[in-house]
Amino acid sequence: MKFSLALLLTFFTIICTAQLREGFVYAQDIIDDLAVELRYCNDNNFVGQQIDGYNKEVVIMTTQAAKALQKVQDTLKKQGLGLKIYDAYRPQRAVDHFVRWAKQVNDTLKKQDYYPNVQKKNLFKEGYIASKSRHSSGSTLDLTIINLETGEELDMGTPYDFFGTESWVDNKNLSKQQQANRQLLQKVMLTNGFRNYPQEWWHFTLRGEPFRNQYFDFPVE
Repeated sequence: MKFSLALLLTFFTIICTAQLREGFVYAQDIIDDLAVELRYCNDNNFVGQQIDGYNKEVVIMTTQAAKALQKVQDTLKKQGLGLKIYDAYRPQRAVDHFVRWAKQVNDTLKKQDYYPNVQKKNLFKEGYIASKSRHSSGSTLDLTIINLETGEELDMGTPYDFFGTESWVDNKNLSKQQQANRQLLQKVMLTNGFRNYPQEWWHFTLRGEPFRNQYFDFPVE
C-alpha cells in the first residue's frame, strides 16, 4: 500500500512538472531570496483587475534568463540588496486582455495612478499597449531592487507600470538618489546579459533569448 501511494505521488509530480513548457523554469526554484509581487495576478495594476492567464503568483521564465538573473541576485546580495519581480513570462491571452481593455476608452479606473498625463485613446499610438509582447517569449522581465533586510523597494522615481516620460531611463527630472538607484539597476542587469527598454526603467530582455519572436500562451500557474 505504501509502495502504491509513493508511485501515485510520483506520477502526480511528473504530471504537474510536465505542464511547464520545456525550456522554462519557476524562478523561485533557481534564484535564492527572490521577492515576488506579480501585479497581474491581482487587481493592483493599470487595468484594475486580475489579468487573464495569471492563475497563481509564481514567476516563470526561460532557463537561460533564470540563470542570468541568479548572477544579478548574487551581485546585489553583496550589498544587502535583492530583486523583486513584477512580471516575467506573460501568456498571449494576458496581452489580448490588455488590448481589449485599451479599446474600452471610457474605462479609466486606474488613470490617476498609472497614466495621468496620457490619453487612453493614445496608448496604442504611443507604444504603451501592443498586440504582441516580448514577455510572451519568456526572457523579458519587469523588476526592481529591494533592501533585503527591510523588503522596501529602492526609490526609482515612478511606480512600476507608470505610463509617461517620467519612467524613461534617461529622465533627468529625478533626485540624485533616484538617478543612482536607476543606474544601479541598469548596470547590474546589463553587466549580466540583459538589455533595457529605454522607456521603462523596470523592463529588461535577455540578450540571445532562446525563443525570440515566439509567443506562448500557457497559463501562469
